[in-house]
Amino acid sequence: MASEFWRVRDEFEFVGPPGTLDEAIDRALACDEKPYFISDSGDNPGAGGTGDVTWTLTHLLARPELTANDSPITLVASIFDSEALQQLRAHAIGDQVDVRAGGRVTPSPMEPAHIQGQLIALIEGDPDAGGIAVIRVGGLQVIVTEFRKAFHAVSDFTALGLDPTGADIVVTKIGYLEPTLHEIARGWTLALTPGGVDQELERLGHKRIMRPMFPFDADAFDERGEVPDLRARIFR
Repeated sequence: MASEFWRVRDEFEFVGPPGTLDEAIDRALACDEKPYFISDSGDNPGAGGTGDVTWTLTHLLARPELTANDSPITLVASIFDSEALQQLRAHAIGDQVDVRAGGRVTPSPMEPAHIQGQLIALIEGDPDAGGIAVIRVGGLQVIVTEFRKAFHAVSDFTALGLDPTGADIVVTKIGYLEPTLHEIARGWTLALTPGGVDQELERLGHKRIMRPMFPFDADAFDERGEVPDLRARIFR
């Protein structure tokens, strides 16, 4: 069995088309059909991610083609931060708000995201998320939750008054698309983003492993035509 795994080691593929976050955004902006989904896979709560990694949100906020007033509608689900929600509760719908959210759970690749925009929704009583706020920053509609919540279904968005079928881009912390999202998606990239469940193995920084090891030392195996010792060892 080990020999067979080794033979097909380069044939394993992701369940969806992978890419970097920037590649995913570029594909989404170039796609004629909408909505285009981007999986923030490194912080997928369903796989053990914390749900508050700000790496993707921070990059989205830094893209001017997404934050201008005439930008494509991009739903961003989500970032959780109870302190940020408490601050937002002091505002009325339509207010301009300035809040930092996410990046509180250790370890996190980045600091809290700085969100400056218009508060367009504030909902209480979600059974998973508690309070939920939506902040518009140009074309971005950023969902901030009190507690961790995975946005895996169309109903998770429509409960907030957001229509993913009418959006240009939907970014959600997920791996593969769950059925109702897959049904409406007209394009999709599984973005290999940092986080607790980062799918980019070479980026994880393994140190206490026996070298060489695939895929970290793939070139070493290929150049020398080596095959690792695949004999089974039984420990008693």
